[in-house]
Amino acid sequence: MDHKQVQRIKEQYPKGTRIRLVGMDDPYAPIMPGTEGTVNFVDDAGQIHMKWDNDRSLALIPGEDSFSVIFRPEQPELQESESEQFGMKME
Repeated sequence: MDHKQVQRIKEQYPKGTRIRLVGMDDPYAPIMPGTEGTVNFVDDAGQIHMKWDNDRSLALIPGEDSFSVIFRPEQPELQESESEQFGMKME
C-alpha cells in the first residue's frame, strides 16, 4: 500500500472504531467470524490493530480479511468505491 492508501485507512478506522469480523485468512490462529473488537491503531503498513472482545489482539489486513464497521467515533464520508477498494463491507 502506498502512503495515501494507508492514510485513508487511518482516517476511516480511528481508535475506538468497533468492528465485526466476517472472515480472516490466517492458517495458524484465526479469529472466529462474528467476533467483535475495537481498533487500537492503524500501523504504517495499513494493518488495523485490534483488541478483540475474546481478549485476542490479532491485526486485520485490509483487502485480505473481511469485516464490517459496527460503530465509528467520527464517521468520515466514504465513497462506495473506496470501501470496495479494500474489500471491506461497510454497514
